[in-house]
Amino acid sequence: MPDSPSIAPDDTDREIHIVLEDYGSLGRAWIAKREADRPTLIQDLLDGQYEDPVRIVAFNTAEGWSRDVTKDIADELRRRSVEFGEVPESVRELMEATSRR
Repeated sequence: MPDSPSIAPDDTDREIHIVLEDYGSLGRAWIAKREADRPTLIQDLLDGQYEDPVRIVAFNTAEGWSRDVTKDIADELRRRSVEFGEVPESVRELMEATSRR
């Protein structure tokens, strides 16, 4: 059986983000994209590329850390929502869910 490709980037000294997506009755899955830096993640969220994001984790394998950044990302989206205009329902739900935590 072939090995699964690594989600760790080739250039490991950078912050990478993965998103836990809720697929309802199908369950949840972590989504990792090749371009997974913070600005790209914010843009992907605003473009509606995630239907129901429930958690966002950042990590840097070179520095040996990972952390939940869901609230940080939601706070940034909340602060910048004026410049974005209309945001997808999934982003509004993420912002509301993190404000209740």
